[in-house]
Amino acid sequence: MSDWDDKLIAEFRENNGTTEQFGRGLVIMHTTGAKSGEERLVPALGFGNDDGWLVVASAAGAPKHPGWYHNLTKNPEFEVEAAAEGDGIETTVVTATELSDESYPAAWQQVITTAPGFLEYEKTTEGRRMPIFQLSRKS
Repeated sequence: MSDWDDKLIAEFRENNGTTEQFGRGLVIMHTTGAKSGEERLVPALGFGNDDGWLVVASAAGAPKHPGWYHNLTKNPEFEVEAAAEGDGIETTVVTATELSDESYPAAWQQVITTAPGFLEYEKTTEGRRMPIFQLSRKS
């Protein structure tokens, strides 16, 4: 994990689910490494919906998918920390599902409407479509 990730996670936890950069939109995914099998903490901007959250495997516009993309495809069930209703942090188990071609456009529209900076990432991906995952709460 990078120093930036460490600081962001600490800020999120110290401020009951709020960060200066992401407000209350950050989620912390407790993924399992695809190769190592070790827990990885991954902060990502979560776009809330009725089922849970959407997260984009943008890698800040890099030409390759982020490492956590492979973790989610191999080990799709994990815990997520997110801002709770009102105040505080909730931890919930989710299942990650990569969106299909059919559901991608509507989700992408939600992402760029809420966070237009993702349009800049799109310009630097060298043609890579940034995968979007639905993180659905387990019942």
